Amino acid sequence: MEKRIVIGKVGAPHGIHGELRIQPLTDFVDRFEGLGEVMVGDELLHVESVKYHGQSILLKFREYPVREEAMKLTGRLLTVDRSEAAPLSEGEFYTFDIIGLSVFDLRGNKMGVVENVLRTGSNDVYAVRSEEGREILVPALKKVVKEIDLPGGRMLVEMMEEEEAEHAH
Repeated sequence: MEKRIVIGKVGAPHGIHGELRIQPLTDFVDRFEGLGEVMVGDELLHVESVKYHGQSILLKFREYPVREEAMKLTGRLLTVDRSEAAPLSEGEFYTFDIIGLSVFDLRGNKMGVVENVLRTGSNDVYAVRSEEGREILVPALKKVVKEIDLPGGRMLVEMMEEEEAEHAH
């Protein structure tokens, strides 16, 4: 499963011709445009049409031409092969790679594990859960996040409070 990445979730049917609302779970919403086939749950389906409809995307699958059939797909995740992940610029990471990283401060103390990536508009924020269960919010900024080591499963951060405390002396 780790070879596949989630790009959306099937919502309710739309209209009578088997179109389904898809909730996009990707930063690259236009990736649905060129989608030929996609795994929906554990079934490989062929995309017949793609329409953008407000915040959701309407997909129609060749294998499910009628509403009653298509309804069975509601709630399933859409996944594509990891090799089809939209390309990233240098220094960018996929959300699914960040979640689960262990977070350390510059002294090597483990702060916790990334549980979620929050979209704030200006920059992402990593929600880190400490072993005591406290939530620490880490802004995804170069001056805070010093290093992301995916193979090592680690993120190195320098939090601002520590910086301010050091400058006060």
